[in-house]
Amino acid sequence: MPRAAPLLLLLALSGCGSSDPAQGGLSRGEARQLDEAAAAIDVNAMDNKETAQ
Repeated sequence: MPRAAPLLLLLALSGCGSSDPAQGGLSRGEARQLDEAAAAIDVNAMDNKETAQ
């Protein structure tokens, strides 16, 4: 058993990682959705600015 302990520890720790890491604690899908929403807000802001002139 003492020989298997390091292997078991590595196997246990390998399950702790995220399969979809991204910056800021978001998944890649969540980050993509936020980017798309920000782009839509930018487009709407430009449309409103052009309409106001």
